[in-house]
Amino acid sequence: MTRQKVKLAYISDVTARKSTYKKRKKGIIKKVRELTILCGIPACAIISSPFEAKPEIWPDPEGAKQVIQRYLDASVIDESKNVNQESFLIQRIAKAQEQLKKLRQENQEKEKILSLFSYMQGEDLPTDVQELKQLKKLIENTLKETKIKMDDLNCESM
Repeated sequence: MTRQKVKLAYISDVTARKSTYKKRKKGIIKKVRELTILCGIPACAIISSPFEAKPEIWPDPEGAKQVIQRYLDASVIDESKNVNQESFLIQRIAKAQEQLKKLRQENQEKEKILSLFSYMQGEDLPTDVQELKQLKKLIENTLKETKIKMDDLNCESM
């Protein structure tokens, strides 16, 4: 025999509402207990009811306080992981700016290499001292990289 689909609506009959509350409360507490046992995580349940003067607390008030305190402490520690829209956008902008900076540096280096090749083909060297120093540095770095690659190739061939 299959169960009928439950219509989710306010139960107007007080006795039916009370009995449904008790059954569902028992089910929720059972689920929380199973979750703590099967997954090994701390959990608690606090169920307030118009039918009872005091709220139902599972596992006990002290255990619930410990779980709540642990949650509050963790939310302070993990503040960097808790991201709202503004901080998310700020992080994305910073990341994009860093990428832009790297791409600009790569483009400047490629432009220097192109200008170096054009100077090798007979164009006049720049007269700016700063640009000449940058070219000198580029040539030195390229020579170092070439020497390292040649040494690696010589070691591999032996």
